[in-house]
Amino acid sequence: MSETATRRRGDTRERIQDVALDRFTTNGYDQTSLREIAEDLGVTKAALYYHFKSKEEILESLLAEASSEIDALVEWMRAEPSTRERRLEMIRRLGDITHGVPGDVMRCVQQNEVALQNLASTSLIHDIKVRLWEAAMPDEASIEDRLRIRMAIMTVLIANKPGSDLGGTAAEREAAAQSIAADLVP
Repeated sequence: MSETATRRRGDTRERIQDVALDRFTTNGYDQTSLREIAEDLGVTKAALYYHFKSKEEILESLLAEASSEIDALVEWMRAEPSTRERRLEMIRRLGDITHGVPGDVMRCVQQNEVALQNLASTSLIHDIKVRLWEAAMPDEASIEDRLRIRMAIMTVLIANKPGSDLGGTAAEREAAAQSIAADLVP
């Protein structure tokens, strides 16, 4: 395959992912069909099947991209001892990540939590949370410290959940989450 054809195929996959992510987040995973995604893209369902065989396959590709950013954050955190300053920086970076494309994926999964419960790929979200918790955990952490770290990470994730009844803008919720997380981080 030529470089141009490879790039075009990659662009098409990205467009499919973008449209699907928007539909999954706006209308719900269960309420979205491959036909609707194809219509939004102006392509046939057969053309869509060339890139993805199912909605779950699209979701898995989105989760893999989100996971790679989290993996980089976890790797950064584990590169040095887990000091309070480093944990706070990890929480700040997690906030940044949850505002980008990986954040859109995580918000989509949180919004569709019930619908996605039975899909194997959604265990990846739980794994992401566990990797973050473990990376931030200082050696010999007490039960209270472990709980505080988990709560700090979850605070950032909850603040960015779509359809939040917390009120305020996304920026205000993120600022509040960072403030609360800073109070929690041991």
